[in-house]
Amino acid sequence: MKRKLLYATLIIAILCVISIIVCNRTIKKHTVSKLYTEVGIIPSNKVGLLLGTSPKLKNGNNNLYFDYRILAAVELYKAGKIKYILISGDNRKKDYNEPEEMKKALIQKGVPAKFIYLDYAGFRTLDSVVRAKEVFGQNQLTIISQRFHNERAIYLAEKNGIDAIGYNAQNVNAYAGLKTNIRELFARVKMFIDLGIDKQPHFLGEKIYIGSNHETINSTQ
Repeated sequence: MKRKLLYATLIIAILCVISIIVCNRTIKKHTVSKLYTEVGIIPSNKVGLLLGTSPKLKNGNNNLYFDYRILAAVELYKAGKIKYILISGDNRKKDYNEPEEMKKALIQKGVPAKFIYLDYAGFRTLDSVVRAKEVFGQNQLTIISQRFHNERAIYLAEKNGIDAIGYNAQNVNAYAGLKTNIRELFARVKMFIDLGIDKQPHFLGEKIYIGSNHETINSTQ
């Protein structure tokens, strides 16, 4: 009995490892051509989707993921590569508001408030991406986050009919990002499960138009 249980556990572990490897390779293969690290060569889009995170870690230290994403969004805006920034993050608790904190940081860096839109229901990457299309009416996006996050977000976007590219914010060092990187491997497997069962955002809602509904930016800029 113990031997059978051991074999079953071993098989499950092997299948989990295989699933992680396959999901990871699939995402990387399908998104590598859509990722950019230099503002000078990235195509322009009307809207940049800035994926939310908290400005502070649980220990009270600055969250470098937050800081680097803000810098990346500001770079794109000041270079004219995006006109509007849609911040999508979590606001399910009164004392936790990712979009508002990011908006404050962007304004401090010189981005006018009138070019910033907030999505308070970006509880997960899936919610952020799908709501950008279904609520905010965007079929083309520049997604702004760290590379590992952009890869998954772009894959989700493509599967939901969105033409997306990613601008990679600076990543944190391997030690500081260890837990996040491990969690990301499992998030990729879960993403394929969500796609398989046609998982939808927690909330949709009424349409919110960003700028002029007919406004575009030259994609060759």
